[in-house]
Amino acid sequence: MVAALLEHRKSSSSFDDAAEMAPFTSADIHRRSIFTECIHEAERFKWIESEKAGRDLGEWAIKDWVRHHWWGYLRAKWLEHLQGNTFWIELDRGDFGLLRRDFTDHRQLLDQIVELLKDGHENLGVIAWAKRSKVAIEPVIQILEALDINSRRLVHQFDGLHN
Repeated sequence: MVAALLEHRKSSSSFDDAAEMAPFTSADIHRRSIFTECIHEAERFKWIESEKAGRDLGEWAIKDWVRHHWWGYLRAKWLEHLQGNTFWIELDRGDFGLLRRDFTDHRQLLDQIVELLKDGHENLGVIAWAKRSKVAIEPVIQILEALDINSRRLVHQFDGLHN
């Protein structure tokens, strides 16, 4: 399973020309693979859970990580990509740094929305927060439409685990 993920990572590198990253090319920008990083996360989870259980939980632990952590993991990486902190090669390069480029006049609101999204809130939860907080709804909607979190799905590459 891990070997298949690494092979997929090699074949799916959709962004090999660093010059195309301009104007974000700098020593501060890290270019990474979600699939490679998730292997490490899933293996770490497997080790921790196996230690707790006193035995090697094997594939069950990897599948459990996918079931319980993949979408939150992916959302966190996607937000890093949008913020321009880390370039994740599997994600749309046009989205890289979107939050750095857009919404400069709503920086504080944007930061609050990003924190809510990192905490797992969906669009409706963000809108409810805005209404409770008496935040102007129009810029909230504009930000949510630009982020378009419900269209940002990337299926994990674990063998046969598409749930």
